[in-house]
Amino acid sequence: MILLTKRFDAFERLGRLLNTEEKYFTRNEKKAVLAFEKAKQKAMAKNAWFTADNIDLMVKNITDMISPVQLKQYADAYTVESVKTPKTVAVIMAGNIPLVGFHDFFVVLATGHKFLGKLSSDDLYLLPALAAILIAIEPEFKDSIAFSEGIISNFDAVIATGSNNTARYFNYYFSKYPHLIRANRNGVAVIDGAETAEELQQLGLDVFSFFGLGCRNISTLFVPDGYDFTPMFEAFEVFNGLKNHSKYFNNYEYNKAIWLVNGEKHFDTGFMLLKKATEFSSPVSVLHFQTCSDPKILQKLLEENANKIQCVVSRQAAWAGSYAFGKAQSPGILDYADSIDSTKFLLELPD
Repeated sequence: MILLTKRFDAFERLGRLLNTEEKYFTRNEKKAVLAFEKAKQKAMAKNAWFTADNIDLMVKNITDMISPVQLKQYADAYTVESVKTPKTVAVIMAGNIPLVGFHDFFVVLATGHKFLGKLSSDDLYLLPALAAILIAIEPEFKDSIAFSEGIISNFDAVIATGSNNTARYFNYYFSKYPHLIRANRNGVAVIDGAETAEELQQLGLDVFSFFGLGCRNISTLFVPDGYDFTPMFEAFEVFNGLKNHSKYFNNYEYNKAIWLVNGEKHFDTGFMLLKKATEFSSPVSVLHFQTCSDPKILQKLLEENANKIQCVVSRQAAWAGSYAFGKAQSPGILDYADSIDSTKFLLELPD
């Protein structure tokens, strides 16, 4: 097994190379970094949702996640040297946003296990290219990283992410293995009506980054009774360039047409639709809202629907357990999807 210090040193250097802060590359590192740039181009050609801006945003989030400060927090939180027998962990990844499976990739390797990745057809190129940079930094990782193009086999445990339907299938199919299965969740925002224009623009980042396709994107707003959306719509206007993206705008026009035909009451900004709805998940280009002026009632509602909520944002992170506006897509290294500690899961795998 690769020594703990080597594992963390390699990820720290990976962050520096991705962040272009490191000016001195080895030959193999430089070759791998250039190959990653080519992988970005292939990813964009394959998947129209993977724009250069969205890929770069995810890379920035990853470099923040594996910064020296974050890695120290992670190392201090666990006794990762306790893994005696490395296991092969199959990781089945979603493809809704670029490199969405990176955190699973990190925790499997950080805990000393072997990573076997099953990539989404929507995101085939980025993680293998990133893994190649890590191997160039620390060649000992070569025997701990593999990707399966067909049906996965020869593994000891499973981490899988998918829709609610595929999650039920995963739970059945992998029932005989130690498994961690994640289903669909969404982000929500608590609005108190005192937000500034700048804060509302930051909220827009949580709504519109990755075209709203991420599980941490805000899909539902909780607003006070009688809330005036005008300042929010004015602040969101900086994101109106989304209408120039054909796939996004096709979704906008489709949903708008359906609502007009059905006579459904809604707001229309020209690139985003907003309507009152109890569903937490919303289609691309659509934002839902619910009204609630009583914090106790809202707290109870959020608790009752915790299994549908990935994260909560609020003004200055005033709501308990929430992120500040603009931070939904920047989770820390100890912020686990679905609030399931995957590191704990991996450290407790039976020998």
